[in-house]
Amino acid sequence: MISVVRRSQVVGLRAMDSSTATNFNTVEEVWIDDAGRVTYFAGKHGYTPLEQVSVVGPDAVLTYSSVLKEPPLTNLRRLHRLSVRSPMSDALGWVDDFLFDWETGEIAAYILGGDIATPFGGRAVLFPEDVETIEAEVIVIKEGTSKRLLSESEGLKGFLSEKSQQVKNLVNRMSSRLKSLVSPHDNPEVVRVKIKEVRDELEASGQHDKNALQQATEFLLLEWESFQQSLNLAGDRVRKAFDSAWKHLTGKKS
Repeated sequence: MISVVRRSQVVGLRAMDSSTATNFNTVEEVWIDDAGRVTYFAGKHGYTPLEQVSVVGPDAVLTYSSVLKEPPLTNLRRLHRLSVRSPMSDALGWVDDFLFDWETGEIAAYILGGDIATPFGGRAVLFPEDVETIEAEVIVIKEGTSKRLLSESEGLKGFLSEKSQQVKNLVNRMSSRLKSLVSPHDNPEVVRVKIKEVRDELEASGQHDKNALQQATEFLLLEWESFQQSLNLAGDRVRKAFDSAWKHLTGKKS
């Protein structure tokens, strides 16, 4: 998934208005809603709705506007450090970190600490399909989940967030170029051909490490469907961000 990041990679980043390059907050926490989706980035100056985020980069979170909200009245939850147990047990561990898609808010993986993670070197990967419920003070996992946990290195090896910064930069650069070449309706083979064309362009420049470029290409070839979906999401996010900012400023719908 191209737009998946770790909570720990987001906390501490500056929040900046992409239109003015103004720094207006620092991300201190990532909040989820009752449905278990990330909905807000929060700092001491206020809350930024996820729909207002345009890019999560290595140094900053860029937004469509600098509009901040007061703490919402909805039942938000702090996923970080939340206890984990099975239906018939006491606490087995806790959420040490988690990966989420900043375009959709969906959780991609949980990284667990505590007794449940001891067989995996102290950190184990739990996937959303093994979560029974997320309650205010605990995550309840399905029976038998401990048999399906993976080590951190094994469970997260397919995520872009775990690649080197050089590879991530190349994926982002290739994705930007592909946005002008790929249609959301192109068939898989067309998309793969265009990915290779962009790789060849970058390789011909002689400015990029060949191994990193190969890793970036392989990632995009595997994630072509995710990339096409992100093209559709981009336009929707701009519209939702504008509507949200307009409503906040005027109290009216656009």
